[in-house]
Amino acid sequence: MAKIFPFKGLRPLNTYAKIVATLPYDVVNTKEAAVQKDNPYHFYHVTRSEIDLPEYTDIHSEIVYKRAYENLQRMIQEGVLVQDTDSAMFIYELTMNGHVQTGLVCGTAIDDYNKGLIKKHELTRHDKESDRINHINTTRAQTGIIFLAYRDIPSVTDILNNWKQHHDTLYDFVADDGITHRIWKINDTSVISDLQHIFDRDMPHSYIADGHHRSAALSKLNARHADAADNPFKVILSGFFPESELLIMDYNRVVKDLNGHTVTSFLEALSKTFTVTVYQSGTYKPAARHRFGMYLDGNWYELIAREGTYPGDVLNSLDVNILQNNILDGILGIEDPRSNPRLDFVGGIRGIRALQELVDNGEAAVAFACYPVSIQELFEVADSGNVMPPKSTWFEPKTRDGLLVLQTYEQ
Repeated sequence: MAKIFPFKGLRPLNTYAKIVATLPYDVVNTKEAAVQKDNPYHFYHVTRSEIDLPEYTDIHSEIVYKRAYENLQRMIQEGVLVQDTDSAMFIYELTMNGHVQTGLVCGTAIDDYNKGLIKKHELTRHDKESDRINHINTTRAQTGIIFLAYRDIPSVTDILNNWKQHHDTLYDFVADDGITHRIWKINDTSVISDLQHIFDRDMPHSYIADGHHRSAALSKLNARHADAADNPFKVILSGFFPESELLIMDYNRVVKDLNGHTVTSFLEALSKTFTVTVYQSGTYKPAARHRFGMYLDGNWYELIAREGTYPGDVLNSLDVNILQNNILDGILGIEDPRSNPRLDFVGGIRGIRALQELVDNGEAAVAFACYPVSIQELFEVADSGNVMPPKSTWFEPKTRDGLLVLQTYEQ
């Protein structure tokens, strides 16, 4: 039932691909993006364009979106980014530490999202939706790929592998973080037709892995332009990746204070629902469900959720929910993790030591390391119509922004 389409990609010349490509806008902050400020063709000039403006500029101000548009146009005018003249789909292969995942990048019908055929597992925030609406509207482009997961379809895998075997790559480079990015262009209309037929016949649902706010923004933009004959928001720039190739890492939490507790009283409160043990062998990374690492006052602890701490249903037995319900809310008073400024999130790609450093340097009082959510748990929660707490899943490796762009208006 999935409707997919070829599109005319705006993309860098091969010689510029590595220096253009950036991590998705929402996994770096302004300070991290600014490291690339002196590279005029780095795509952070489009996705984090506040790096070109005075320090302390409001990143949601109109001038930031305007600068993003200007920088995108500059890259087009200077011939760094070139618009394809033919419609195509693209194969995107990522390799990290020997782990390979291969996806199909194409357009997806916004109607599939609106009808619930593209399933969500997280709630969105109004301010972040507004940010993406303004960025897409002002730049006149979808500058990043929505990362969609799907249950394996062997015939799709066969088509993509066969194309890779018999065709040259558009891009093949190793990024500075060691991840290899390889992209092929599928411009054979019969192959595209075969893929469209298979997706329509064999894929009842897909699932948002990364891109909840961008998807919601496009849905709202589509609704605003529903009566326009040339509505430019009917298609989502998407990358479909099969479940068997996906890697979900832990998504961890740090809290700025102990909500009035001393270290002793906090440990006592924890012991009512967890077995709490000081860990004597360096950092602690959970190796199984319902176990947590905690760094507090210079020590790592192992926390094991006691039986009866959580109901048996898939949503409430998720480790991120056990942590939220019993510790973050139950002890530390963080009722809404979506908006509470005392709580922050740290992706597993940064490593366990990043949690320890945040506590040791005083930016947080306590840190929690979680066991990763499985792709099967994500599917089950989404299929049930429920949502996970924010920042429950960290997919890695990630596609890069700037390699494939979909312009929403003719330039």
